[in-house]
Amino acid sequence: MKSALRPVVGERGWRALRRARRRLAGPAPAPAPAQAGLRDEPHPDDSHKMSRHRFLTELHEKLKPRTYLETGVSTGLSLALSRCRSIGIDPAFAITSEIRCDVALYREGSDDFFARPDPTAHFGGDPIDLAFIDGMHLFEYALRDFMNIERHAAAHSVIVVDDMLPRSVAEAARDRVTRMWTGDVFRLIPVLEKYRPDLVCRPVDTRPTGVLVVFGADPTSTVLWDHYDDIVRAYVRPDPQPVPAEILRRSHAVEPTALLAHGVWADLVAMRDAGGPERAALAAATATLPAK
Repeated sequence: MKSALRPVVGERGWRALRRARRRLAGPAPAPAPAQAGLRDEPHPDDSHKMSRHRFLTELHEKLKPRTYLETGVSTGLSLALSRCRSIGIDPAFAITSEIRCDVALYREGSDDFFARPDPTAHFGGDPIDLAFIDGMHLFEYALRDFMNIERHAAAHSVIVVDDMLPRSVAEAARDRVTRMWTGDVFRLIPVLEKYRPDLVCRPVDTRPTGVLVVFGADPTSTVLWDHYDDIVRAYVRPDPQPVPAEILRRSHAVEPTALLAHGVWADLVAMRDAGGPERAALAAATATLPAK
């Protein structure tokens, strides 16, 4: 299906075609449960590193987002960090954490959620200030989550993607074989570098499997939508996954404390509260971000 059809069939027709393609492709694979047969990979002790949830906690405190969206709610551990209007999406969530925010929960896949006429109506017209992608651990699903979230974001938005730094080839497998599993979502890094150089991306060395922080969302961009089919054909590969050495060694990842200490967070809040213009200010704010 070619993206050139989009202007011809209109937005509603385009969404209908996407839903039809997903139905023809069959149901999304169910998240693999931790069970006998999945192995634990030996890894060096990383208990000294900042956890992803500690990192997210710091982001909530620094950004004080008005709106927060999360794909892959699971037990609600990260959703519990929010104190603002929130949306949680997961086809099989089983929340055991105390949630203390104004939240709308959707027990469905994120593709179906974003196919709604107004998926972020809960936010009352405000863009997504902070998003956390932790859904299905397959590259094409993480890519679609990013594309859909960006359409409802703004230049000041911060999008965080989990499980971007697998520690072994086994953890990066598309077919899960380990208890700790990232899948091949790390491929989002080279795709954004190639197709969206306008974005500012920083892999962050959090425990256990790293995150990617993306600045500069542009809801008007159609680049990823226009090239989606070509991207999937080029980047989805059978196991074992060829994981780049810089990913396994985290040689290009930023220390979370260094990124959190930067003044960009206050700049983003100021841009958001001022209501723009944002692009020039964003370029200046992100120009000195730490990079390994």
